[in-house]
Amino acid sequence: MRRLPLFILSFGILLWGCNDAEFVARMEIDGNVTPTMVTDSVNSFVSDSGITRYQLEAPTWLMFDDADEPYWLFPKGFSLKQFDDSMQITSTLVSDTARYFSRKKLWKLDGNVRMRNLGGDKFLTEQLFWNQFSHKVYSDSFIHIERADRILEGYGFISNEEITIYTIRRPTGIFPTEGLQARI
Repeated sequence: MRRLPLFILSFGILLWGCNDAEFVARMEIDGNVTPTMVTDSVNSFVSDSGITRYQLEAPTWLMFDDADEPYWLFPKGFSLKQFDDSMQITSTLVSDTARYFSRKKLWKLDGNVRMRNLGGDKFLTEQLFWNQFSHKVYSDSFIHIERADRILEGYGFISNEEITIYTIRRPTGIFPTEGLQARI
C-alpha cells in the first residue's frame, strides 16, 4: 500500500512527459518495391465519353505510383473484354501477368497471352505489348494465330488495336490442301 502513491506519482510524471513529447516513426519507403495501393478481386468497367469500352478483371492489382516509372501490376492474371457501342464484346485478352506503365500508356502482358478478335481469330503468344499512344499491339515472341481457314505462325507481329489488320514477322503457315492440285 505504501508503494501505491509512488506508483501513481511515477505514472503521472510519465503521462505528463508523454503529452509534450512527439513520437514519430520515420521510415524510408522504396516506391519501386512497395505498392501505394493493393486491391483484390478486381472487376472494373472503363468508359470513354459515357460509353463502357472495357471490363477488366484480376485477382490482384498492385499500384506503384511512387516508383521511378509508375506502373500497375497484375501478378496473378489479367482479363480484359472490349465492347462496342451496343455493349457487344469485340475482343478479349487474357494473360498470366500484366503490367501497365501509366506515363507511357503501355501494357506489357506475359505468360500464356490469349486474344480473340471480333472475327473469331485466336492469337496465342508468350509476351505482348499494347501501346495506347500509337494504338498498336505487337510482340517479338512466337505468335500462333488460328483463323477459320488457316493457322498462321511466326516470330513477332504488329497489329491495330482491334487486332484485325496485322503483319506477322518471319511467318509460317498451315493451309488446307483440299481442292489444290500438285504440280510436278
